[in-house]
Amino acid sequence: MAMRLGIDVGGTNLRVGVVEYGDTNPPRVIEEMRFQADFSKFCKSHVDEPEVAWQKILTTVSDAIGTVRARYPDISAVGIGFPGFIDPATQRISQSPNLPGLANVDLSAGLSALIKLPVITENDALAAAYGEYTIHPSQTGNLIYLGLGTGVGGGLILNGRPFQGQHGVAMEVGHIIVQPNGRSCGCGNLGCMEQYASASGVAISYFEATHQQCSAAEIAIRASTGDQDAITAYKLAGVSLAQALAHILKVIDVTDIVIGGGMSAGWQYMQPAFQQQLNRDLIPALRGKINVCISNVGDQAGMLGAAMLAI
Repeated sequence: MAMRLGIDVGGTNLRVGVVEYGDTNPPRVIEEMRFQADFSKFCKSHVDEPEVAWQKILTTVSDAIGTVRARYPDISAVGIGFPGFIDPATQRISQSPNLPGLANVDLSAGLSALIKLPVITENDALAAAYGEYTIHPSQTGNLIYLGLGTGVGGGLILNGRPFQGQHGVAMEVGHIIVQPNGRSCGCGNLGCMEQYASASGVAISYFEATHQQCSAAEIAIRASTGDQDAITAYKLAGVSLAQALAHILKVIDVTDIVIGGGMSAGWQYMQPAFQQQLNRDLIPALRGKINVCISNVGDQAGMLGAAMLAI
């Protein structure tokens, strides 16, 4: 069995998975380590000093890899799922809406020089899409992944291969506008879907109704007790996600949809409104033909996919 590292870079946490795989066995995360990062907060506070933020990211990721390699010295390559637009030709990160200030930086080259291992960087949601596909290949060879986390990412597998788009911006579904002139988004637009359907979006919806600062996980607990403001926040998330997905399916005619990410744990509070809105917005030719399921590898899909892309 061989081992690779799969890394999921988030706005607040850095997750490193040791992925074991073989010729006949599906890949699996044999150990996961989490490191506090707060990259989003740091980038926002150093938006006028992007090089400082960039060095912070490089150092933090490199140190985390060193900690894991001390226990698993046979790791031979690293795959990274990063929240940004990755140029497929150069591997450079052209922009990261949730990590402001970063532009035209090369995580693969910079990190490889530090750790002396091959490194590949891919959009985090596309890495997760590939992880889902690797574990449970779609019979059609096609799959759409929607990752609900701090933001909302999307990944597309076409004919068994990750689809990046010409500029690495394919499936940036979190930035589909669902509320014209709505909430301000880090991408520069207003009313993007992730401002309503992500964990941060649910927190904003709840704060607007109650003036209480709560995490999406805490709001899910309140929804379970019948808190109507919490239920409404998740309902809006479900409606917004369905609106965006209906538009995606009109362009990309794919049957299998997987929803993952940390906030998918609250799916039961989103699902009724999501399904109702999706049925309403789909064109008639697609109604009843779309398979939507929740990831059964939880939030480890990104680490699995990144590691397998590194192969």
